[in-house]
Amino acid sequence: MKYRGKIIVVLKEGVFDPQGVTIRNALHTLGYGEVGEVKTGKFFEVMMEEENLELARKRIQEMCDQLLVNPVIERYSFEVGVEQ
Repeated sequence: MKYRGKIIVVLKEGVFDPQGVTIRNALHTLGYGEVGEVKTGKFFEVMMEEENLELARKRIQEMCDQLLVNPVIERYSFEVGVEQ
């Protein structure tokens, strides 16, 4: 069966996010003064074939732990669904 994994990676709390600060400042300059904080991150979409949903979830978690995420400064969440 085909599956689609959607992975979101963001910096952990307390890690300085210079890109987020720059974007926040630019938004303020554009008149969006109500913006208090901007956090940046990464998004991955992985299409794969696996025997079942549980195995697809396990494989995506392995990908995150081995390559896609720096566990020292980043945290992640993901969802996996059946690809139509």
